[in-house]
Amino acid sequence: MSYRLGVDVGGTFTDLLLINETTGQTHTAKVPSTPQDSSLGVLNGVERICAESGVKPAQISRVMHGTTVATNAVLTGKGARVGLVPTRGYKQTLQVARSFCPGGLGGWVSYVKKPLLAPLELTVEADERMGADGSVVRPLDAPALRATLEQLKAGGAIEALTICFINAYGNGEHEAQARAVAREVFGDLPISISSEVVPEMQEYERTETTVVNSYVAPEVASYLHNLQASLEQRLGDEVQLSILRSDGGLASSRGASDSPVNLLMSGPAGGVTGATWFSTRAGYRDVLTFDMGGTSTDVALIQNGRARVRRETRVGDVTVRAPSVDVRTVGAGGGSIAFVPELTKALRVGPQSAGAEPGPAAYMKGGEEPTVCDANVVLGYLPSDVQLGGAMAINKEAAEAAVQKAADAMGIGLMEAAEGIIKIVNESMFGALRLVSVEQGFDPRDFALVAFGGAGPLHGNAMGVLTDSWPVIVPPGPGVLCAYGDATTQVQDEASRTYVTMAEDLTRERLLEDLEALRERASVALHADGIAADQQEVVYQADVRYAGQAFQISLEFKQEDLEAEGVAHLTQRFDKEHEQLFTFALGNNHELVMIRAIVRARAADIAQETVGTAGADLAQAKLHDTRFYHEGAWHDAVIYDRAVLSAGTVVAGPAIVVEMDSTTLILPGHNATVDSVGNLLIKPHAEEGIA
Repeated sequence: MSYRLGVDVGGTFTDLLLINETTGQTHTAKVPSTPQDSSLGVLNGVERICAESGVKPAQISRVMHGTTVATNAVLTGKGARVGLVPTRGYKQTLQVARSFCPGGLGGWVSYVKKPLLAPLELTVEADERMGADGSVVRPLDAPALRATLEQLKAGGAIEALTICFINAYGNGEHEAQARAVAREVFGDLPISISSEVVPEMQEYERTETTVVNSYVAPEVASYLHNLQASLEQRLGDEVQLSILRSDGGLASSRGASDSPVNLLMSGPAGGVTGATWFSTRAGYRDVLTFDMGGTSTDVALIQNGRARVRRETRVGDVTVRAPSVDVRTVGAGGGSIAFVPELTKALRVGPQSAGAEPGPAAYMKGGEEPTVCDANVVLGYLPSDVQLGGAMAINKEAAEAAVQKAADAMGIGLMEAAEGIIKIVNESMFGALRLVSVEQGFDPRDFALVAFGGAGPLHGNAMGVLTDSWPVIVPPGPGVLCAYGDATTQVQDEASRTYVTMAEDLTRERLLEDLEALRERASVALHADGIAADQQEVVYQADVRYAGQAFQISLEFKQEDLEAEGVAHLTQRFDKEHEQLFTFALGNNHELVMIRAIVRARAADIAQETVGTAGADLAQAKLHDTRFYHEGAWHDAVIYDRAVLSAGTVVAGPAIVVEMDSTTLILPGHNATVDSVGNLLIKPHAEEGIA
């Protein structure tokens, strides 16, 4: 009997989810994260989940891991010292950048540019030149480059090297030659070349992306090597370690080490993947995801069972040309601090957070400022007489004392202040949901809403009211859903090339031939990981624009679409999406800027765990009576144990459903139905019976 393990490392906790591939049965565990070495927390979690589930370590065949190692290296500025080798005359590419200062028209007044990841003193030039058409204008002067690199090595300062030549996206031959020379000089030093990392036009974006790849490479490679070795020691030599990519796919540990720039959004991608897994199995393929944690909330849009992916990834002040799930983040979470400015006397919430230490006042870890969590406790949404996960007690008096500060500052009552805090943070998160729906031409009423994360189910019903997105889906184990996403996704890789071809000049046969060449390139990594050709599936993408536009729209399609309709399939879809986004379409002068092939391993045949329909009486799930405050009035409610609820059970609001890792609030006028997958489907009474 084989098991797969999903692991998600957060700032406070490391979440683990173990799946029996035959029965679909799952086991979950949470252990404290170990920021000094994340792998220690992972190994501690493996020991705990095996002990609690009774599963022998040798039965775990695959470990899927969402990691923040690359993200943290960029955010903390603790990556490698990177040397850069550009074409002669392009030494200042990173300094010139895009001449953009954030902060509006006056942003340049206060903007302080952060140090470059590849400083000028570690940048040396190579004498070579490629033409925009990929032809050799001036051959690489290898002896001169070797002498230059020897001088750079003598300084003893660099820990990774980036090679990025002008127009290398069209022909990477010179970069490959330069890497061979650099290997002779630096030996095993990590070396990244732009023609392999991101073979796309636009010099600054290509250089920045390749530099970031080098910047995080040593730390990521060291972490993955140590983790792989430790897992083999604990679980056996046959265990396979896969890492979640920013775009929601998986890469082998080898592939992740080769291209770590694709891991910058590894963490949030897991939650979106997990939400997709549960929502599609419940019959909902168009959903908004709502992941509320302690510090921030991540939202995304899933259309037809797939998350929207953007071609750029932004972490802090760094933007790279790497695909990532289109997740938007707002500084609103359970630990967000509420305050009343002296000047305006208007209540505000976040983005400052109490974090894990000292945390909300209710947690009794030293926090004294009012937080969203404290407001939930005061209102009765987070019951103080039910321990969180059976382990963390809540002090209601401490929460009331904290929220009273905000109430006194505004001259209103305690309950009014607490409800005001919740309404403000809900509006803030509603704004984030509008970014991924309304502002991209989608009506949220056409989507369901998946609420997860430690605090998501507590606010999910209210967000459904604001967005009018029904049902609100609360998946099983919402607090460890990212780990579930890690465990249920697919290994994938991609290959791309700059195209810049007018659609009217392009034949179906030529495009199919070029796409097939990309498919073969993208398949190499999967073949290296032992995934046979008959176990692979491919989709294609084209970035299309109207000639003269400064941006493009990515369109995903399959080979059969192109064979049936030709290039018109792309141009017609582009016109439709352009009209959705901008209310107009030109209908001609279409230009294909980029094409790419994305090759995935076929989805694993994992049995789906279902919830029994034994029809347990709702009274058996009842823990005890309670009450909470909503819309200016107290409501009598019941607290239920989610583990006892069976498929088909309907929980009428007002009610609270508790489980190991989260709490779900069901507001008055709403019902929650347990489906066969184990989701809670929350709908207004008037919506009951509507699928």
